Amino acid sequence: MTRAEENLSMMSKEKAIECAEEALLHVYNRYQIILDHGDGMYLYDSEGKKYLDFCAGIAVFALGYNNERFNNAVKAQVDKLVHTSNYYYNMPAIAAANALSMLTGLDKVFFTNSGTEAIEGAIKSARKYAYNKDGRTDHEIIAMNHSFHGRSMGALSVTGNPHYQEAFKPLIGGVKFAQFNNLDSVKELVTDRTCAIILEPVQGEGGIYPATEEFLQGVRKICDENDILLIFDEIQCGMGRTGRMFACENYGVKPDIMTVAKALGCGLPIGAFVCNKKAAALVAGDHGSTYGGNPLVCAAANAVFEIYQDEKILKNVRETGDYLFKKLEELKEEIPQIVDHRGVGLIQGLEFNEPVGPIVAEAINSGLILISAGANTIRFIPPLIAKPEHVDEMLEIFKKCLWML
Repeated sequence: MTRAEENLSMMSKEKAIECAEEALLHVYNRYQIILDHGDGMYLYDSEGKKYLDFCAGIAVFALGYNNERFNNAVKAQVDKLVHTSNYYYNMPAIAAANALSMLTGLDKVFFTNSGTEAIEGAIKSARKYAYNKDGRTDHEIIAMNHSFHGRSMGALSVTGNPHYQEAFKPLIGGVKFAQFNNLDSVKELVTDRTCAIILEPVQGEGGIYPATEEFLQGVRKICDENDILLIFDEIQCGMGRTGRMFACENYGVKPDIMTVAKALGCGLPIGAFVCNKKAAALVAGDHGSTYGGNPLVCAAANAVFEIYQDEKILKNVRETGDYLFKKLEELKEEIPQIVDHRGVGLIQGLEFNEPVGPIVAEAINSGLILISAGANTIRFIPPLIAKPEHVDEMLEIFKKCLWML
């Protein structure tokens, strides 16, 4: 602990939060707790209160907290080499790139620091591919309404929510929005200038909406027939959250470019975009990242890949996800305010007929960490190590919160 952290730890929680608000840009409405440490499925705040975590740092902490094997891999790399820049090779990045290529079935990997940066790279790749074909710079991208791809200018431009965009226009041009799961709405937007279609196989922030098989396969066909690149955003729904390593595997559809992040590093800042040979249009000087793919974050990703395999994480997601689905279906029948239940694996949502902010706040007060997806939907995205007994514990707290409001 540094001296600054030690000084803060001697303050009251309220004083420490006051210091935070003085120093941090207020772009998050944070809950009034200071999280201190975690173990397995549980988090603990600075006052020692215990919380069952069904948020996983927004689908990031797939292996739960204080996983000894993951921690040891990161510690070992810290003592060896943390950063070199991309002018040189490093073994963890080589191993992680080969693993990610094998798992996605795609050919070329570019490591980023976040999901948003991965989206930026995917957009640039698509535009460069189209530019190489015809030399034009007026190409268009089709994105989906109610999608979320990030808050940087490029990612924001393909995010289908005007509320996020209004204050930051003009965004990058040439973006059109179709209706998710409506194939005709996509077809209507295709022109000879369309270079890419981008979508989430399971919309996360938009309310937990899985794509239909007909829609995803239909979009793939449109792209094949018109030489358009298909980009799948698997940042939240990928890395095992649906019970497959990537959500698109549930549909038998492969994209030309895939973006991943979040659980890829289980808390360390790493993302990537992965593309097939056709879409690998970027060359030296087109793109870069000072920190992307450094030895530390890639060592973390390599540990994640190995732990997933050795501890049969995907099998656990399928089993616990089925149990969660059954229990949330039962809850939907029991609680009249619940109007819909959607999702797969360990990315599921309950839609209410009213805003869910008070429910989430009451859950946190009661020792359960949840998160919303839009105004009316509660998102259930626990660590992928969750077991049926954790689902039962969550529901016991959750039901009490519903009856208290």
